[in-house]
Amino acid sequence: MYFVYIVRCADGSLYTGCTTNVEERVKKHNDGKGARYTRGRTPVEVVYIEVTANKSAALKRELAIKGYTKKQKERLVSEWKNEDV
Repeated sequence: MYFVYIVRCADGSLYTGCTTNVEERVKKHNDGKGARYTRGRTPVEVVYIEVTANKSAALKRELAIKGYTKKQKERLVSEWKNEDV
């Protein structure tokens, strides 16, 4: 099982990635061992998670979300938080 996730960085920006273990990946981001983008923007917090069937689907979805505007990403995050409540 693969997950596509979005984290909110300390500067308010959003970073999208995919992994098999969100908790472990976020810890790496916060320890400065994650993506270069997040290294100077810690701490990060998870604001969106989507489950995908396999790595291929996760990579395609990650790429699609990375193409979204910030407004579109914020809408996705908002809708996910509303579902989570």
